[in-house]
Order: sequence, then C-alpha cells, then structure tokens
Amino acid sequence: MSVRIAIIGSGPTGIYTLKGLVDCPRPLSITIFEAEGDPGKGTPYHPDINDGAMLSNIASIELPAISETLVAYLRRQSDAELQRLNINREAIGEREFYPRVVLGEFLQAQFLQLVKLGEERGHAIEVRARQRVVDIALQRHDVRLRIQAPDSTAVDFAFDHVVMATGHDWPENIEVKPGYFVSPWPAPALKAIGNGPVAILGTSLSAIDALITVATAHGAFYLDTTGQLEFQAAPDTEKFHVTMMSRKGILPEADFYCEIPYLPPKFCTPEAIEALLATGRHDLLDDIFELFKQELVAADPAYAAKIGLPLQTVETLASAYFADRENNDPFVWAARNLAEAKQNKAREYTVQWRYAILRMHEVVAKAIPHLDTTDLKRFQKHFKTIFVDDYATVPHASIERLLALRRAGKLDILALGSDYDISTEGVQHGVILRHHGETVVFDAFIDATGQHAMSATDIPFPTLAEQGVIRKAATPEARTVLLGDEDESYVRTGGIDLDQAFRPKFEENLCRNLYCAAISFLLHTLPFVQGITSAHEIGETVSTAIVESVTTEIEMA
Repeated sequence: MSVRIAIIGSGPTGIYTLKGLVDCPRPLSITIFEAEGDPGKGTPYHPDINDGAMLSNIASIELPAISETLVAYLRRQSDAELQRLNINREAIGEREFYPRVVLGEFLQAQFLQLVKLGEERGHAIEVRARQRVVDIALQRHDVRLRIQAPDSTAVDFAFDHVVMATGHDWPENIEVKPGYFVSPWPAPALKAIGNGPVAILGTSLSAIDALITVATAHGAFYLDTTGQLEFQAAPDTEKFHVTMMSRKGILPEADFYCEIPYLPPKFCTPEAIEALLATGRHDLLDDIFELFKQELVAADPAYAAKIGLPLQTVETLASAYFADRENNDPFVWAARNLAEAKQNKAREYTVQWRYAILRMHEVVAKAIPHLDTTDLKRFQKHFKTIFVDDYATVPHASIERLLALRRAGKLDILALGSDYDISTEGVQHGVILRHHGETVVFDAFIDATGQHAMSATDIPFPTLAEQGVIRKAATPEARTVLLGDEDESYVRTGGIDLDQAFRPKFEENLCRNLYCAAISFLLHTLPFVQGITSAHEIGETVSTAIVESVTTEIEMA
C-alpha cells in the first residue's frame, strides 16, 4: 500500500514540497487540496488577488528552478502569450522583475509539469481544486482531514503525512468599515476607492503595490519623449492624492546588483554561529553582533567608518544605518539611489556593505530560535530592521512609479514617529489621523504593513486546536537566578513550537507526521521567512523528512 500524503495548498511551498516528493524511490499516493479554482498559482500571485501592475520583488536569477527557470519558461512562450502577459521578449533576462501574475502563470505551469513527472515515475497524484480543508485531527497512526467541497458537503480522509502549506492569511473582505482596508489584497477591492485623499500605512513593496493599484484607477503611467516615466491623471480626479506613511517616513531602496550565488562570508559564517550555539548559552546576541561588525568592516571599511560601526551597539546601529535617509527628502534620496542602482547594474558593480548585510541575514537567522527572551526582544526591536531593509529592496520600476506620481503632485510621504493615532470614530468614511498636534481626514485608508505573525491560538482547525498539541514556541528565559544555577526555564512567546522538520512538538501518543509549513506561523522564530526562496527551503526540508521516513520504512520492512 502506498504511503498517503496530503499537501494543503498548491502555492510555492506546496509546489517545492511536491518537487521533493516526486524524487522518492517508493511510489507515493499524493493528494493536493487547493481552496481556489486555479491550483498552482498561489495566492500572492493569483490574478483574482493581484492587480496586473503589481510587481514581484524577486529577480529571475533568485528563483530556485522547479522544472525549469523562469527565464527559460518565458523564452519558450509564443509572441501572442508574451503579449498577453505584457512582456517584451527582448527584455527577458535573469536580473529582471515581473508582475506577480506572471509568476503565477509560471508557478502553475511548473506545478502541472511536476504532477505529470510524478505520475510518470509511478506516483499516484490527485489534485482537488475548490476543496477546502476545514479541520485536522491527529490520530494514533495517521492524520484525519475534513474536506469541504464546493457544494458544502464535508468528507473525511486519512493520511500518513500531512503538509500545511497554506501560505498567507488574508481576509476575504478587506474593507472592514467604509473606506478602511485592512490589507492591500485582494487588490481589485482597492479599485473602488474614489476621488479623494487616500492614506496608506507602510512604504514597503506591499504599500507601493497598493499605491499603484489605486493610482491606475485614477490615471495612467506613460513614457515621455525622453523615455522618462510619467503619470497622467484622469479627468475629474483633481482631489485624488495619496499619503504614504510610516514611523520613519523613508522609502525602500532600489534593488542592487550583486553576485549570485552569494559569496561566502569570512567572519559571520554558519560555522561561527554553530560554535556559539554549541556553548549552550542563549544570551548570544552581542556575540553575534561582534561577528556582524567584523564582517562589515572587512567588506567595506569606508562605510563602517562612516557610520561609526566600532562604537555601535545592537541598540544604536539602526539610527546610524538610517540617518542619511531620515535626514534627506525621501523622493530626492529615492531618485539619487535609483540612479546609482541603475548605473551599478549596468557595469555590474556591487556595493559591498549592502552585499555583506544581505549575505549575513541568512546566517544570523540560524541563531534566532535559540535566543533567550531578552535577546529575542532586542533583536526584534533593534537589529532585525537592518536586515529587512537591506533584503527588501524593490524593483527599479517601482521607484520610477513613485517618482512619477510625485512629479504629478499625487503623492506625499509622512513620517509618523511613534506618537500618532488612526481612528474611524467621527467619520462615516475613511479615517482621522492625529499626529504632532495635527488632525488630517482621509477618505480611504489602506493598512499595507504586510503579513503579520500568527501563533498557536490562531490555528484555524478546531479539532487540532482542541487537542492541545499546537503550542507557542518555547523560548529560553533570560537568566534571573544566581550564577552557577544551571536550571533552565522556558516561556512560550509566540508562533508554534516546531522541530527542525516543522513538525509540532508534543508528548501525546499521536501521529507526529503533521508539517506546519505555513509562513505566517513561522515568522516568530524565523523572522526572515518570506517569498519564494523561503518556500523552496521549507518545501525541501519537509519533503526530505517525508522521503527519509518512507525510505526508513522500506529498510525496516
């Protein structure tokens, strides 16, 4: 009898999990449940969720290949198909960025190829579209799923292994009050925002995508005779104006050129982090910061001297890192940074300090689940923002659109600071913003601060929640006992307590073959988990664990 495996979700994580499973030497019975009608596209890249103008923030060269690379897929498309996707054949390249919906088309094509390949290798693969998993129960020897069909009937199935690859968690109705949108997705809902002042909370790519979605409902972008992108407002949209706002009031930087695959670091290495972890200590953040400083000084001594790196601490580095941007007009800075990024790309020049931080974020991430409560809070509050800003650069086209809207008089950036209030009380539509002694009314408000971390209490499967096996992650408590007392205690701080293969940790005598690969539940202890590269790593880890389990069963039989 074949091992029965269920994958809940057919987005990037589910696809990369399937990729690993089809390599299993033993025939498997794999069922993929997808709540939507288009298996393989993934919610972040689905045309019903995204506006066609929304850009992905991952270049082709960074996408882990599935059956083929994104560039290979695009180059084999017909001219008619490329025209449908609004892609110029001459512009296809490894360093280019594409709309989210294009990645959705690519992912679905790869998914279907994997299904075909798996069947050719002897696996039984069933894809069940419009089938929503509404409950999970761990049993003694397997995992039960309750599936709701389109006609609302519910059927139970049992599996040997179940992968929760449910991806992002967005509400179906994002306009919770008139003019108040709790998410930029599904994006088509934003098209209804009228001719008036609009506030967007956030300045990351998610916020820029929300901005572009609303803007293209009130005008159009075009290239002038010099090749510069401009924005032409539609008639009768004089009152349309957007204010993007964040605590610092700065914009993300433009994507920067660097060598891929990454060159190995010299000081802040996986081996150095492993050596720190081997000490058994959990107050490691200052030691990690010293490795960070050594790496940055070696990579770019001029930059290290400019920000006074030798004197910086975990708590002070962010102020030095962001100082230039905070002290300059955000649009002037964006224009200058974009020009630099374009020039560096053209001559294949790497800014070493940016590259060093980019490479270190993956290394530092290995230590985060092992930090104690004090250092975890310090990391989240002070150090994390440096890495996020560095790797969350945006496509050049996104900056060009911002500058075009600015020139058209349709965009401002507001630095909120930490003392502000956004309220729906007193207005029938939109919000009232109070900050720095001022009161501003916006007809519409969009919270575009991105996917928020979810915890054990957010598990949407009632039986699984009732079983009590899904617990918050256990974080070592900072030492408060006398020196020499080796007792160690833990507190549950958030997320889900998982092992290295993303399986929940528990003592109950129940099947352990449930894999929580949903990114929203991993953000607490894996703060840099985001996008398709993380989906690849998670899918590879989970599929490897399943294949090893199946192989072990063969050897023991």
